[in-house]
Amino acid sequence: MTALRPRAEALAEPLPPLLARARHLAAGVVLGEHGRRRPGLGDAFWQFRPAQPGDPARAIDWRRSARSDQHFVQEKEWQAAQAVMFWVDRAASMRFASAKGLEPKADRAALIALATAVLLVQGGERVGLTEAATPPARGALQLERIASALTAPSPQDYGAPDTATLPRQSRAVFLSDFLGPLEPVEAALATAADRGVTGALCQLLDPAEEAFPYAGRTLFHSVGGSLEFETRQADDLKARYLARLAERKAHLAELARRTGWQYHLHHSADAPAAALLWLYRALEGRI
Repeated sequence: MTALRPRAEALAEPLPPLLARARHLAAGVVLGEHGRRRPGLGDAFWQFRPAQPGDPARAIDWRRSARSDQHFVQEKEWQAAQAVMFWVDRAASMRFASAKGLEPKADRAALIALATAVLLVQGGERVGLTEAATPPARGALQLERIASALTAPSPQDYGAPDTATLPRQSRAVFLSDFLGPLEPVEAALATAADRGVTGALCQLLDPAEEAFPYAGRTLFHSVGGSLEFETRQADDLKARYLARLAERKAHLAELARRTGWQYHLHHSADAPAAALLWLYRALEGRI
């Protein structure tokens, strides 16, 4: 993966292009006041923890650190950072883009997820991917690990959320087109609810998947090539397709509601900043 030096961070180390874009997107979002997202400020003392990369020097408790070979940070009771885990669908269906100027859904999902992770890390939170290779952690190195993992495609036509590594009482974000079988999504949300995990479903769709702009003889095939369907009158399918899509979106919203999650629909033709701001606020419980 080619690295580059972001123009906006002339003094920074070379970064993956995805991480550079995510940091640029995060920097452009005005979050306003967001309470507990500032380490080192709080009410009741909770515990000491070893300092980690990314902790500011002002957060170190030098009196406690003097009694050990390690540096320690005071955590406040409401400041103890929960893990925020991301599942970003990289399956073949997410590589679809209906026009040359449009970003594939997978790239947009990765950008939104990583930009959210940037904001969370800046606020002292731990972030990770549901894949076991990237457990939750803080710091710039963790962001680079996530950025690298998000560039790896999956050979499957449709993805399914992975909940095996979701920590209890954490938060999670699932980003996908959710056009595959819904049973794995239902099972994942049930597992998350059993573990006290709350979070957000972000459905990403291409404009053509919403409008169904097809007519006459049309050959439909999955991006991965395993499914194919040909029709002589594609326009006759439009009403049924749109009805089923609306039903699916409503089902996802209801699944989220029943499990205490939030649901959001994002189109790849829209600016990513709105989805980023919605997602961050959803994780903050402000929606």
